[in-house]
Amino acid sequence: MAVDLIRYDLLVQDALRGMVRHVLSSVARDGLPGEHHFYISFQTHARGVRLSQRMRDRYPDEMTIVLQHQFWDLRVTELAFEVGLSFQNISEMLLIPFDAITRFADPAAGFELQFAAAEETAEIGGSLSERPPPEGKPAAPAPPDQLPLPPDERTQTHPKAADPAAPEELAPAQSAPKVVSIDSFRKKS
Repeated sequence: MAVDLIRYDLLVQDALRGMVRHVLSSVARDGLPGEHHFYISFQTHARGVRLSQRMRDRYPDEMTIVLQHQFWDLRVTELAFEVGLSFQNISEMLLIPFDAITRFADPAAGFELQFAAAEETAEIGGSLSERPPPEGKPAAPAPPDQLPLPPDERTQTHPKAADPAAPEELAPAQSAPKVVSIDSFRKKS
């Protein structure tokens, strides 16, 4: 069997993460349209994730957040997004690199994406943004819009109506979402 030196699996995963980035950028700019809302699961121990020690202790491996009624200061860069959420009436700011996301779902559209975990990606060659430059070419510094957000650079987005009963972590969507897994693009041996 031929060896995939192009790494199509990583290219597809990066493209799908780009779609998530585009959707979140639109929401940061215009607010959530209609009934759309998102479940976003991510690895809390992944490189670049920023959340309080209280939340890290409560969710040492993975956490699911919901962007629906009660979120603020959504800011999206090339590598990460930052959002304010309330957990048991305590406000928190989270910084989540797109590489840390393991699941993105929009139950209103019946849409779901699942991603390889960050350590799985590292085992198979790392994400495209983490790969070293080709031999003989110097690594270019990341443009400012691709750097993780500093804690004091927050912008106000469209705050949603407060919903104190909103759960901090929700079960999977009740409708049967369409799941697109990176494994579906891999060649079966």
